Amino acid sequence: MAGLKCSASLALFLALSLVSFSLIAACTDNCDIKVPPPPPAVGTCPMDTLKLGVCTDVLEGLLNVTLGKQPGMPCCGLLRRLVDLEAAVCLCTALRANVLGIRHNLPVSLSLLLNYCGKKVPAGFICK
Repeated sequence: MAGLKCSASLALFLALSLVSFSLIAACTDNCDIKVPPPPPAVGTCPMDTLKLGVCTDVLEGLLNVTLGKQPGMPCCGLLRRLVDLEAAVCLCTALRANVLGIRHNLPVSLSLLLNYCGKKVPAGFICK
């Protein structure tokens, strides 16, 4: 009798597994599964953003693309010890406060500076 209950339970388990697998396999591209967007990246800047005034030469060099002129490295040296999110927050703060002293498009300038210094704009990060 115990063997019959075990066989019935195993058969039920296999049947439910087969139904579940069939439903998952049938759902390929047209499923209405909503993936929530990543939460906005929030962080703080662990340094004085006024120090980022040395990034002026880098940003002007990247925006004006002067041939034969290598932008200075002090900017990247300041960002080197920061993780991507911290670097993005610091540069965003400096750009918004116009510490760099030039007119700019925030997302483009931020992305250019971060990429130049080997950093990435974190997913979901918005510099407003």
